[in-house]
Amino acid sequence: MTVAIVIVLVVSVAVIAALALARVRRRRPVDGVASFRRHIDALSPEARREVIDRVQNARDTGKGK
Repeated sequence: MTVAIVIVLVVSVAVIAALALARVRRRRPVDGVASFRRHIDALSPEARREVIDRVQNARDTGKGK
């Protein structure tokens, strides 16, 4: 009977630790560059070209100021 209680306690502590770790990982701020790259990677080549052209145009416009 006491072995079963120890097993339940160990499993409970492991589950609580895993939940706490998952919660801490979610709190990290999202890296904007990494998020943008993931978004670009998910696009089709045609859509990707459109976004890249817009970014380059915005960059060129900003340099002219």
